[in-house]
Amino acid sequence: MVEILVSQAMTAPTTASAYKARDVVNAPAIKARIQARSAERGDAPEIAAWLANHFCRHVIGNVQADPPAVQRMADAQALQQLLGRTPAPAWAQERLAKQAAGFALPDLWWVEPDAPEVLALETRLVEFLSTRKGTSLEGKLQRVNAPQALARWTLEHLAFEKKQHSGWVEHCPSAVHGLLRGQHGTFVEFDGASPTLRQEMAYESQMMGHCVGQFADRKQFFGGYGEHYAEACEKGRMRLFSYRTGSAQPRITVNAYLKEGGLLQIEQIKGKQNRPPIARYAADVVALLNHLPLNAVVPDDALVMGIVRRPAQLLTADATLTPWCVAADMRSEAEQLWLLQQHPDLLDLSTLRSPLVQWMAIARKDSVGAEGMERMPKTPAQQHTLELARRRSPAARGRARQ
Repeated sequence: MVEILVSQAMTAPTTASAYKARDVVNAPAIKARIQARSAERGDAPEIAAWLANHFCRHVIGNVQADPPAVQRMADAQALQQLLGRTPAPAWAQERLAKQAAGFALPDLWWVEPDAPEVLALETRLVEFLSTRKGTSLEGKLQRVNAPQALARWTLEHLAFEKKQHSGWVEHCPSAVHGLLRGQHGTFVEFDGASPTLRQEMAYESQMMGHCVGQFADRKQFFGGYGEHYAEACEKGRMRLFSYRTGSAQPRITVNAYLKEGGLLQIEQIKGKQNRPPIARYAADVVALLNHLPLNAVVPDDALVMGIVRRPAQLLTADATLTPWCVAADMRSEAEQLWLLQQHPDLLDLSTLRSPLVQWMAIARKDSVGAEGMERMPKTPAQQHTLELARRRSPAARGRARQ
């Protein structure tokens, strides 16, 4: 059944309605960032052109995400705050002014070009596009729109899961070397020069249920999604790590791309079946991130695990702090105020201590997790404030009227 679905998706016609209409005020900036990231990765010309065309149109018209990734512009002031010193386009100012005057006009939107939701989609699509070599789509990528490409990626990964146990691949110890010992296991790094690199990547995929070593030719380890990662690793553009326990049992796969100045940028941190790694391995993942020469970009996979990177001002103020940590380890007032501002949804992982942080959390209680608010020690004044807020909420007023 999976093979039939994949076949149907690969032959589905491209339709003119694939991309929805949405007036996005920063559309030029979105395209510029997509092109800049493509140039940094060194994408092939056909892939770069596809991203600048199809992915750009998908981000502008189709991407749905919560603020601040995707925002509807309420007024000119909100737009100017996002633009900073850059003047708002005249057409956008005119649109917002007419809306304020009561005219019924289409909404104006802002999409953050570097939002985690956008970057995650881009990673998935680049992976898909770079694996079309040797397929019927080679040289024909412009005929495939972004929704089709994303659907095909999903269906192909479902097919990988089905084929996962169809043939057993043996572990090749010579293809990896120990890098960092943790509390529960050891991080190893794949050797890009090893003649058994690809077989070991296939072993990683076999045990983890993801695509890093899913080759089209499962005997010769060539083509398919595995080719994308193997070629980058062999050419030194990417470093690949695996967290292993027991007798070489993979638990986490991490990949990072080489950036300017020799720094690495983490792209993905995946557990089995592309799920987030289990919580008890978080400390060892943090240890790896602090061990590697990384830039300041924080991948969405880290945030999902509750892992953040401390900002430069905090590291400068306290030389004993490590750049990467779990949110629960941010205990100082300065750290928790930063966490409240940048990642309020992670604040419930830490223990709120200072009165200032507690009051600030109460002021932003809709952004802070309910569990954290419940666990937070409260003074009588804080308890009274929260009770008044509950009484004045629309839901409470509705129950009172009933």
